[in-house]
Amino acid sequence: MRSRVLVGSALALLCASMVGVMAGGTEAGQTTPAGWILPEDAEQKKNPHAVDEKLLAAGMDVYKDKCARCHGPGGLGDGPDADPEVQAEMDLTNPKRAERNPEGVVFYKVWNGRRRPKMPAFSKELTEDQVWAVVAYTQTLRKK
Repeated sequence: MRSRVLVGSALALLCASMVGVMAGGTEAGQTTPAGWILPEDAEQKKNPHAVDEKLLAAGMDVYKDKCARCHGPGGLGDGPDADPEVQAEMDLTNPKRAERNPEGVVFYKVWNGRRRPKMPAFSKELTEDQVWAVVAYTQTLRKK
């Protein structure tokens, strides 16, 4: 009887951890007060690709296909599917927010998404390389 309880507990723990991985992407992390799932080292994570014309063009293509409908063509948070109540938060051009959103943080925000305000997780739709490309491109939208 005791072994059944232990096996049952182990299976329950395994299932709970699998649900957490499936819900939040493949990267383990902590949920911030704003609802983002970020690993502890997100701020230090760097784009593994050289930022060049080719990467920026690839990022622009991904942005137009996956991001512009909410963030708008210029990153102002004014896309047709944007939530007007959080438009300022969706504005990718604000230089004051750049400090809080280094490239590793942006990567995980795109990769994991969040529930509210809604930001879809793209870990099932995009490769890591595509996400890094869009991260590089969105950083070009920031005002100086």
